[in-house]
Amino acid sequence: MFRNQYDNDSTTWSPQGRIFQIEYATEAVKQGSAVVGLRSKTHAVLVAVKRSPNELASYQKKIIKVDKHMGIAIAGLTSDARVLSNFLRNQTMNYRVKFDRQMPIGRAMNTLATKAHANTIRYGGRPYGVGLLVIGVDSKGPHLFEFSPSAITPEYYAYSIGSRSQTARTYLERSFKDFENLGIDDLIIHGLKALKDTLPQEKQLDNLNTSISFVGVDTDFCMIDGPDTQKYLDMLESSVDAMETE
Repeated sequence: MFRNQYDNDSTTWSPQGRIFQIEYATEAVKQGSAVVGLRSKTHAVLVAVKRSPNELASYQKKIIKVDKHMGIAIAGLTSDARVLSNFLRNQTMNYRVKFDRQMPIGRAMNTLATKAHANTIRYGGRPYGVGLLVIGVDSKGPHLFEFSPSAITPEYYAYSIGSRSQTARTYLERSFKDFENLGIDDLIIHGLKALKDTLPQEKQLDNLNTSISFVGVDTDFCMIDGPDTQKYLDMLESSVDAMETE
C-alpha cells in the first residue's frame, strides 16, 4: 500500500504502526535552524541561529519570552510557534492571577502537551510543525524541556533541535557533566560552541544571526540580540583560540 493512503489525517495509522502526519511535522522541525539549550544548578540558557529568507529581509525571531521566569526557542514553522507561545503566555498569566505566583515549568509543559496531543487524536486537525526548547525557573530550580510535534515533553540537562542538531548533541553529550556548577557566562560559551558545530563550513556565528537568552534562580528571563551578542562571540573566539594553543 502507498504511503499517501495513510497520511491524509493524524488519526490514521499505517500498517507499520506509524502516523505519517506526525513524521511530516517532525521533519519540519529538522529543517529549522538549530537551537541549543543547557542548564546548571542556578541558570538555564538558550542559544539559537537566526535565518534570513534572503539578503533583503531581516532575520527571523527564534526566541520568545513567555513570562519573566520562562522563555522558548523555536525550530520549525514560525506561525505554529506563535500559536503555542501565545497559549503558554495566557496559561502563565491566568495561573499568576489565580494563585498569585509563577506557574511551575513542569505544569506548563503538561498543559502544552495536552493541547498539542489533542491535534493528534482528533480528525480534521494536524500536529504542530514546530519544536520548542523551553527554559524556566521555579521552586525546584532551573529547567530545560523539549516539546516535539508528537506532544512529548522530556526534560534535559542539555539538548539541541533543528538542522544539523546531532553535531551539537554530540558536543553536549561529551561536556554536560561539567555544566552543573558553571556560571552564566561559561554556560553561554558552551552553548555557542555547540551551536557553532551545527553551521555549514562557509557560515559563521555573528551578531546578526545569533540570539542568546537565559534565566536564573535570581535572574528574570533575559534576551540578548544584535550588537549585544558580540561580547559573548568574542569570548567564544578567545576560548577556541586558547584550546587550539594548548
